[in-house]
Amino acid sequence: MKSLGEVDVKFKSSATVPRLYRIKFKRDSFKDLSRLEKSFNRDGTFEIDDLEIFENVAYIMAFHADKSTPASIEEWLDQFEMFSTYEVLPEILEL
Repeated sequence: MKSLGEVDVKFKSSATVPRLYRIKFKRDSFKDLSRLEKSFNRDGTFEIDDLEIFENVAYIMAFHADKSTPASIEEWLDQFEMFSTYEVLPEILEL
């Protein structure tokens, strides 16, 4: 369980995540995670595309852990106040 601002979110990773990600976003999760990891390790800054990838990956892992997660990423993101991507990303990359 990870706290995103004032909301506790559970993340889950399994062999299902790449498939869920591909179905929802029509993208390859392995390529996207690799890109995120390189950006994070290079200089710790992200381009806007990297932030979108982070949001997508976080959403899919949250949805996989809790099926009551809203059906749209926009609705899911709307429940949060501001939170630090830099606090959450290492945990997601580790999963």
